[in-house]
Amino acid sequence: MSTARVICAGFGGQGVMSMGQLLTYAGMLENKEVAWLPSYGPEMRGGTANCAVTVSDHEVGSPLITDDATAAVLMNLPAFHKFQNDVIPGGKILVNSSLIKEKVARDDVDVYYIPANELAVELGNPKVANMIMLGAYLGVSGTVSVDSVLEAFKKVFGERKAKFIPLNRAALEKGIEATQK
Repeated sequence: MSTARVICAGFGGQGVMSMGQLLTYAGMLENKEVAWLPSYGPEMRGGTANCAVTVSDHEVGSPLITDDATAAVLMNLPAFHKFQNDVIPGGKILVNSSLIKEKVARDDVDVYYIPANELAVELGNPKVANMIMLGAYLGVSGTVSVDSVLEAFKKVFGERKAKFIPLNRAALEKGIEATQK
């Protein structure tokens, strides 16, 4: 990996910002150069939310990702419509097929359809759909390790939330598995 430029997008409450923060912090833990640029609609829950994450072996010049994303993790239909064309040819698009029934019309990218909401319910907690999607991204990109993401989890959410690490590990692994089917 030289540079990963990832767009994580969905609506507020789906854990889009958390996904980006974990990826960014995991990159820091692996001594990579990182940038995280959040963007929200005016509403917190239910409004649009996305973040641009850069993880690189080289210095990051700008946190902006416009039409040069190497990957997009798309959690809902508005995000799908807005960001699928921002991924470069040869890039990866990960689609939450639980909420997005449309198919990517491009043939110059690798596309993964992950039923994240259903898989989260199988794990017993609908709130881990974002971690399933993050796991799927890790599975197809190798940008950072699962262990680094789980270490980042403690830093981002604090020791109080460490009890959720086994569930989040299971969610990351389920996401990785989903890309291999």
